[in-house]
Amino acid sequence: MTESLRLSVLDQSVARSGIPHDQSIRDTVALAEHCEALGYERFWLSEHHALPTIVGTAPEVLMAAIAARTSRIRIGSAGVMLPHYAPFKVAEQFRVLDALAPGRIDLGVGRAPGSDQRTARLLNPDPRSSDSFPQQVMELHAWVNGQELPPGHPGHGIQALPRAETAPQLWMLGSSAYGAQLAAHLGMPYAFAHFISDDGCAEALALYRQAFRPGWTAQPQVAVCVWALAADTQEEAWRLFASRERTRLDRNLGRFGPLLPPQQAERPRTEQEEVHRAELRRKAMVGSGPQVAARLRALADELGVRQLVVITWAWDAQAQRRSYELLAREFGLAPSVRP
Repeated sequence: MTESLRLSVLDQSVARSGIPHDQSIRDTVALAEHCEALGYERFWLSEHHALPTIVGTAPEVLMAAIAARTSRIRIGSAGVMLPHYAPFKVAEQFRVLDALAPGRIDLGVGRAPGSDQRTARLLNPDPRSSDSFPQQVMELHAWVNGQELPPGHPGHGIQALPRAETAPQLWMLGSSAYGAQLAAHLGMPYAFAHFISDDGCAEALALYRQAFRPGWTAQPQVAVCVWALAADTQEEAWRLFASRERTRLDRNLGRFGPLLPPQQAERPRTEQEEVHRAELRRKAMVGSGPQVAARLRALADELGVRQLVVITWAWDAQAQRRSYELLAREFGLAPSVRP
């Protein structure tokens, strides 16, 4: 299974203490160029709103910038939080993206707000907008692919422009059984957010595979998005991980802020936090390149998947790039990676 394992990247434009937000956005574009050179298959971008930890609020805009700076790597959203928007407008945006990078666009959609409920209301005042998510997904698919909506539908006869010979590939994103069931019902690719919640991942994938019926794809297509950090030594990797660790512990207390440098990430912890910290470290895919690669291969084998999407947080952008270099080398993506 792992001999043909394919690796992609998910980036969230994390806010970093002492570094301007606009620099984080530019670093994301630079990272996409770097990962294309390393041989990664996809580069996906998340959508979050009013969250002090993440400044990636508009994946469709970043995708356009990355499309202009790359030539091979697939570019995608992971994802567009569809209940916030009109599917027709999303279709138009991604038709334009496909015109900029023909055949290289992935359109990942999710139902979660990607924000708090107050912010979600600012994006869409309808508190029940997510109830129509399945219909939104079907409408989006039709418009993206130039298919006619049925008579009686308000969008009948309306086309999302520009038209072209290629079209974005739709993915369902999720971290629960809901997305797995809907993806299986529609016959579309499914990506599980393991980095958000590893609990239930195997069950969701099994549900997707068992319930899948051919639709927008002929066979089940699965990707698992996982958090990982590699460095030249195990000690350096754990030092860098302190930034991520602090963010996770603070989040449990309702504290949200930018990623701190490792040397500033330590603080006194309660007994309960120490328990959570130990569990976090037990599950974390952190270490040298060979160590992290071995854990990724083991996870892929355990879940029976061939596609992993790796997300890496590091306060130092160079350390983040180095992590992707080391994994590319371990998986044979780019033999020219510097030693």
